[in-house]
Amino acid sequence: MRALPSLRAVAHIRTDFPDKFGVPRQSGLADELRGRVVFEKPFRVPEAVRGLEGYSHLWLLWLFSRTVGEWTPTVRPPRLGGNARVGVFASRSPHRPNPIGLSCVRLERIDYDNGPTLYVRGADLVDGTPIVDIKPYVPYADCRPDATGGYAVGPGEGELTVEASPQTLSLLPPDKRAALLRVLALDPRPGYQHDPERIYGLRFAGLDVRFWVQGETLRVLSAQPDENAKEKTDD
Repeated sequence: MRALPSLRAVAHIRTDFPDKFGVPRQSGLADELRGRVVFEKPFRVPEAVRGLEGYSHLWLLWLFSRTVGEWTPTVRPPRLGGNARVGVFASRSPHRPNPIGLSCVRLERIDYDNGPTLYVRGADLVDGTPIVDIKPYVPYADCRPDATGGYAVGPGEGELTVEASPQTLSLLPPDKRAALLRVLALDPRPGYQHDPERIYGLRFAGLDVRFWVQGETLRVLSAQPDENAKEKTDD
């Protein structure tokens, strides 16, 4: 049998999430989130994306580059409270035999200034995630209105009401404000962790955001520059 070719990154995505905490649990839940797909130099040629501008959405195939440990045949999805187990192939857990992820994102535009760069919205990816392939979303084939969703029948519990003082909101960059508020409304806490006394920290767009949740209300306590933030580079 002929050996299978090894995967290599064709691009990396730049997002506002330096950590996994806060990343939406699925793509498309926060259309306000913007990202850039920056191609590696061998693939940074306009011919490779010719015709892509005709599509509104893309499939990104990527690697769980920060996942550690071996795969297990069963996992405990946060959606089920972190206690019930399901088969790994009945989940989207990162602990897989091959750590491949799949996300559907909206293509906002293509910039050709330094080779093609894809500007996308709704990505559920950590900054720097390696992209191993990009495919166009084809509505007539990819959309299945009659599909069933197993235990993931919807986006989860209801959204939270986010409260933040005008002073705190003023610290948020105007072009990032709506995205952060949307991320917080989706409740970034693990499904099994709902301690009303705990203060959580979320790193987003160069900010260290602190908040707590009581009932259905999330209160932003502070938003300060993230001392651990690093300058983003595309090379």
